[in-house]
Amino acid sequence: MKACRYYKQLDDGRVECTLCPHHCRIAEGKTGICQSRRNQNGVLVSEVYGKPCSLAIDPIEKKPLYHFHPGTTCLSLACTGCNFRCLNCQNHDISQVAPADVNHYELSPEDVIALCLKHHCPGIAYTYTEPLTYLEYIIDCARLAHEAGLWNILVTAGYVCQEPLADLLPHLDAANVDLKSFSDDIYNKVSGGHLQPVLDTILAMKRAGVWVEITNLVIPDVNVRSSEGHRACSDGRVVTEVAEGNDDLDMIRQMCRWLNKKGLAEAPLHFSRFFPRYKMQDTPPTPIATLKAAKRIAEEEGIRFVYLGNV
Repeated sequence: MKACRYYKQLDDGRVECTLCPHHCRIAEGKTGICQSRRNQNGVLVSEVYGKPCSLAIDPIEKKPLYHFHPGTTCLSLACTGCNFRCLNCQNHDISQVAPADVNHYELSPEDVIALCLKHHCPGIAYTYTEPLTYLEYIIDCARLAHEAGLWNILVTAGYVCQEPLADLLPHLDAANVDLKSFSDDIYNKVSGGHLQPVLDTILAMKRAGVWVEITNLVIPDVNVRSSEGHRACSDGRVVTEVAEGNDDLDMIRQMCRWLNKKGLAEAPLHFSRFFPRYKMQDTPPTPIATLKAAKRIAEEEGIRFVYLGNV
């Protein structure tokens, strides 16, 4: 186990993790939401440092990154854990479990670089689960990767505090950020988090010169009662709570307008098709027509490069 960098000790023996916006307050012997950062005698430790549970050589387009060195490969690496609880998680067997429940490799940062060079991969992708939950391991690997002339790629949901993120950004070359929705209510219902920290992550990456691509999984039939908008009823009343879903085309238009306004019109946007997974087995796949409509709206709002995934 490795001592974490981002936490503070509390007077009652608990520790407060300051890595992500959850700010988990963790009792002795317990872990936070991610299940991989534990309070051990008043010290927050990472139980997955140097212990990746998944390794593969992938085409870079699988991340998906379409405009960052297309046609190349990357060494994909993942450790167990995630700070979201997405009902539709496609990698729940490694992201929603405790480290002790999954087989893993023993690989120091030096070992990771050697493995990458051995297989002639020009870069490393930290992916599959939520890499920000093992940020200390990534930073140590990424620093050595740059020294060896390798790229560092992050595939992330972007739910992190700004100070830890700032420590990573100098070592990061490209990222695909999963912008799960443009509704805080849907974020809370489906993933157990909030929208604004993810937007902050995207903007911080852009300011740092990291190549950013965005993925938006379009899930049908996700309806919540939202206070973010309003509508007029036929009798003239204004209702401040409206039903909205993750496939709501007006919401997708708002998301694309935000991306354009924030200087991300040239950041490739990937609309991804949903298939039943994990705890959303009864939700149908996204209609192709919905994805095509989302693509059309994005292009109308000035997004230059729009792709459809899982189709």
